[in-house]
Amino acid sequence: MSGKSHHDRYFGKLLLGFASIICSILVIFYAMFEIGKDNDWYFWAIVAAFLLCNGIYFSLAAFVHKIKSDFSRRQKQRDMQKDITPGI
Repeated sequence: MSGKSHHDRYFGKLLLGFASIICSILVIFYAMFEIGKDNDWYFWAIVAAFLLCNGIYFSLAAFVHKIKSDFSRRQKQRDMQKDITPGI
């Protein structure tokens, strides 16, 4: 493992996901209002679709890391609780 916790990866991937989705929306609006119907709008549609798919991917990956972070935190809490309570 690279030394980064799931909590750190959560924020990085979430920021990438949101940035990519925002950029895809900006590209869509640019293509709608600045590019004429006769121009080559296919390129901008492909760019917008690629950015949107990347944004969804990074957002979902961030949520997976968030869940893993929560599970590892709960497991640490359970382990600490086991160590504190005397065996009955």
